[in-house]
Amino acid sequence: MIFKKLSIIIIVFTSVVSWSQSTVNLKVYIEGLNSDEGKLFVAIYDHRDDFLKNPYQGEITEIINGKAIVEFFQLPKGTYAISSFHDENNNGLLDKNYFGIPKEPNACSNNAKSRFGPPKYTDAKFNLEKDDTSIKILY
Repeated sequence: MIFKKLSIIIIVFTSVVSWSQSTVNLKVYIEGLNSDEGKLFVAIYDHRDDFLKNPYQGEITEIINGKAIVEFFQLPKGTYAISSFHDENNNGLLDKNYFGIPKEPNACSNNAKSRFGPPKYTDAKFNLEKDDTSIKILY
C-alpha cells in the first residue's frame, strides 16, 4: 500500500517537473517609439498561417520614455514571431490608409520589414528554447 502511494507521488512529481521544463517565459523589450501617447499592442504567433491574423497571445501596455516591456509566460518551446503596433490615437485599432498600409508605427521580431506588403513570418520568426529568454524590437 505504501509502495503504491509512493509510486503515485513520484509519477505526479515527475509529470509536473517535465511539464514545467517544456514551457518557457519570454521578455520583449521594445524601444525607439516616438511618443508615450496611446498604447502599444504586442502579439505573439506560434504558426505561419496565423501570423498577423490570429495571435497565440497578446498584450497591451503603456509606453514610458519611448520604451515598453512585455512578458509572455509559460509558452511551449518552439518557433514564434512577434508583431506590434503603436496605437497613437488610442482607438484600439491599427489605423490604415485607403490601400491598407498602416498609418501608425509598427514593428516585428527580428526587425522584419514590410516590403511590398506586410512583414513575412519567415523574416520575423525565432526559436524559443530557453527559459527567461529576452528579445529586443526596435521602432
